[in-house]
Order: sequence, then structure tokens, then C-alpha cells
Amino acid sequence: MAQWITSVDPRSAAERAGICAGDQLLRINGETVLDFLDYQDLCANRRLELLLRREGREYTARIVKGEYDSLGLNFDKPMMSATRMCCNHCLFCFVDQLPSDVRDTMQVKDDDWRMSLMMGNYVTLTNVSDRELERIIRRHASPLYVSVHATDPALRTELLGTPRAARLMRQLQTLSEHGIEFHCQCVLCPGLNDGEALEQTIRELTSLKGALSLALVPVGLTCHREGRYPLRRYTPEEARAVIDCANRWRPKLLMERGTRFVFPSDEFYLQADAPIPTDEEYEDYGQIDDGVGMLRLLETEFVDSWNELPPEHRRSGEGRRIAVATGVSAADFLRDMLSAHPVTGAQVEVYAIENRFFGASVTVAGLITGGDLTDAMLRVDSAAVLITECMLRSDGDCFLDDMTLTEAQRKLGRPIIPVGRRGDDLLNAILRLRAPEKTDDARQNS
Repeated sequence: MAQWITSVDPRSAAERAGICAGDQLLRINGETVLDFLDYQDLCANRRLELLLRREGREYTARIVKGEYDSLGLNFDKPMMSATRMCCNHCLFCFVDQLPSDVRDTMQVKDDDWRMSLMMGNYVTLTNVSDRELERIIRRHASPLYVSVHATDPALRTELLGTPRAARLMRQLQTLSEHGIEFHCQCVLCPGLNDGEALEQTIRELTSLKGALSLALVPVGLTCHREGRYPLRRYTPEEARAVIDCANRWRPKLLMERGTRFVFPSDEFYLQADAPIPTDEEYEDYGQIDDGVGMLRLLETEFVDSWNELPPEHRRSGEGRRIAVATGVSAADFLRDMLSAHPVTGAQVEVYAIENRFFGASVTVAGLITGGDLTDAMLRVDSAAVLITECMLRSDGDCFLDDMTLTEAQRKLGRPIIPVGRRGDDLLNAILRLRAPEKTDDARQNS
């Protein structure tokens, strides 16, 4: 496979070797370069022999450099190959539940193990052949993030809609035996892969040395499911049963493996109306990007920072009105946290935004659209609106319905301020917006 070189870094090892933009990279040390991971791994050597092509003629460049120094080549595609698409037909696929008018990028179904390694994306491994599995081992691509859902082959085949799903435990066993580690997740559907099926999944995953953790996430359902498999939300009692299942395993696994291993997501605790576990119970927060422990870490960081404020900055009372807009599920938690830790000069109110774009059953903050946010907040009097930055796409300027942040602010006529997910980010945003304290002279004259 030839990789087109678009530019060469000035004063790099590649430039000194005479490699030019427009050349094609064919091999490094005799190996074909399939993608960026191959390139990175093969370049981590002091001595390199590159086979290249220029204007139809092949030539060799021999390079000596620092073992981990950049070679200095840039290519026409960041990954040096196309993204690998999903081959599944999952019963619970969220992309299949999107409105027909969402932007094209939201309808992309990727399932690329390379993005799992580089970005922490969850993948099913159904599109990974035995040959590709060998490449994962050869490149020591670890840790990976694997969507397990169930370890029973027949059940996983049913859930994912492809016979390739039945190979998972053999794949994970092979990876584990060769030192590859992986975090796992199960998207749980009531009556399908919970109960005894979940017990089996936990039992079989914990038999693998490479398995680091398992996140349990309730299925996400929109109002756009016409003609699809009949799924439903967890009832509070069913959500508590999932938490009880995890709690039966966690003490035992902590003693045997040094980790509680099984971590229900925040959404399960909220649906069950159960207390969020303590900071200690989330260990290193290894599954936080899957919604596991986000609320506990937010509160821990917020309270720690709040406790460091001078006492005169921790009083409730009058002040500038600040609105915090969030999803329905987390609103009560945030309301309790903020009311228990007031900031002088700020009246902070939490508002739960009902999701009309995806449907009322979608209650997480990250899926609130600009339209739903502004429609709800038009009725609220505040100096500014704080939102989680997760509501915006990665470049920070657009909601899921393509409304820009600027358009939303113009519609509301006041600032909408994206806040990082750390608790101290939220506290600092409130501190910046609060009303300035009056001086002693101003108090006497007022």
C-alpha cells in the first residue's frame, strides 16, 4: 500500500534524507505501512530503511535518528487510511434512532479499533479478522475499549445482528494471552442482557487477565424508533437490580483482582434513585468517559475548591442570577450540590431541559440541542446561562441541531457559557459571573 507524502517537516530526518512532498512511502524496514499506527510503531527505531516511489521509480532512503524522534513525514489522510465502518445491526443502535434531518456526520457508524486505541472509542471487534487481530498484538495496541454487551455467543449475535459477534470471547482470550489489556462496556436492555446473562458476562470477563473494567450503561432510546425492536427504559426497580448485581461482585473482585471491576454508570443510579457511590469507589475513574462517576467527580472537585474559598465568599443571599441548564437526569443532583455550597453574590438556579429533539426519554445533558435549550431558557430571567461543553461538538461552536452558540446567544439575548466537566471549572464560572462585593463605604451608603 502506497502512502502519499504531502509535506516534509523542515530540518527533519526525512528532509535530510532527501525525501520530498509528492513521494510515496511503500515500506519501512521491509514492512508495508497500512496506517498511522503502523507508521508510528515502525518509526520508533534508530535505524530505518524506507522504500519510496518518486515519479514512478522506486528508491531507498536510509535514516539514522533518535529512537523516538519524529521522522518528519506528513500524509494526505490523518489516519493514512479510511475509517472502518460498523458491520453490525444492533437492536439498540442509537444512530438508527436519530431523526431523519440530523446532519450527515451524526449518521456515521464507525467501529474502528485504531480509534479505540487513540481516542478511547468503544468498538465491537466484529470487523476485526484474525489477521488484523495479529496486527493488534504485533503493534501492542493497548488498552482497547470493547463493547461487549454479552459474552454468551448466541445472545451477543442477537444483540449485534451479525454472526461475527459470536467470536468475541475467543478474540479477547487471544488478546489477553498476548498482553493486550481492554476496558469493557455493556449497554444493558431490560430483560435481554441483564439478570443471569449479566452474571455470566461478569464471570467470564473476570477470568481474563487483560480485562481491566466493565461499565454498565442503560440503553438509550429516542422517540424515533418506529418499526424497530421493542425496547424500553429501565424501571427504578430494574435499575436497582442491576446495581445490586454489581454490588454482589465488587467486594469479591476488589479482594481478588485489586479492583471493583464492575461500574454501573451514573444514569443507573439516577434511574434507580440510589445514592451515587463515594469517590473512593470509583478508583481511578477509568470509565468516566462512559458516564461512570462523572457526577461524583464533579461534586468532589467542586466541594474541594469551594472549601478553599474564604468564608466571606461562601454565603447565600442576594446576588446576580445565574442559570445552570442541564439534562433532566442530573438536575436534582446539581441542584442539591449547588444549594449546599452557595457563593456570595450569586443566586444559582438549576434548570432541567426536556429533550424534544430526541424525545423525553433522552435525559442526559450532552444530547440537549440548541433549540431545546433556548426555548426553555427564554422563560428564565438570568444574567447568563451555564451549560456543559459536552452539549457542543468538539470544535465548540455548534449544538447537535446545527444551531451555533452565537445564534443561541442572540436568541436568548445573554451569554451562554460552556463549562468544562471539572467541578472547579463550574465553580470558577460562577465566581466570574457573581456580583462584585460592596466595599464597607458602599454598604454604609446603601
